[in-house]
Amino acid sequence: MTTLARWARAEWGRLYAAVRGPLAERRWRAVPLAVTAVCLTAVLHLVHSQAWGYQFVQDVGGVRAVDPLWLSLLRTPLSLFVPALDLPVWGALVQILLVFGIAELCLGRWRTPAVAYVATLAGTLYARLGIWLGPHSPLGLPASDAWVVDTGPSAAVVGLAVFLGWRYRAYVTASVVIAAMVVEVALKENLAGKEHLAAIMAVLVLCGVGELRQRRSRDRAGSESGAPPIQS
Repeated sequence: MTTLARWARAEWGRLYAAVRGPLAERRWRAVPLAVTAVCLTAVLHLVHSQAWGYQFVQDVGGVRAVDPLWLSLLRTPLSLFVPALDLPVWGALVQILLVFGIAELCLGRWRTPAVAYVATLAGTLYARLGIWLGPHSPLGLPASDAWVVDTGPSAAVVGLAVFLGWRYRAYVTASVVIAAMVVEVALKENLAGKEHLAAIMAVLVLCGVGELRQRRSRDRAGSESGAPPIQS
């Protein structure tokens, strides 16, 4: 086995093992959430491209920082599947099918949308904070970004990718995703890029909480068995 093959096995072996079994046994029936999300995105794209459907899609899934917070929170779940301004629909469909599908197989049908929603919500809330801070703050945004329609699956996809990397110890992959988002902001400082970083920060908090809970569980199990606590 070559060095590259050993590295790939160490990096993606756990993830591959978690995906392979259910997908080989049930195929597309193993990822109903991802398939449904792809179909919903395709339908919303078709409706959004019609003169009669554009405003309807904006009303049910369009999020802008200028809108009332309660309205943005109401629209945020569906905004994941509304076409993004700078992402072609085929790109959104591929992202959802691939990342949501892997996440569904590894995390389950409830944890996957939960992590995706936390990542998207973090971006939505950051937009309001960034505009409040203003363009002169390193974390701030120009006031004009309040009118930018903020939709698409990118923040959820980035968040899920980082979460999967942490959970299955694919640390290099997670680091590459994070580095790519940092480079995106450095080269093209826009609302979407900074929202991706906000999504990553929210997911890293989830990872930290999960790691802390696991460590406490191990220490508690060691104490009950009479073994010394595991030192980190």
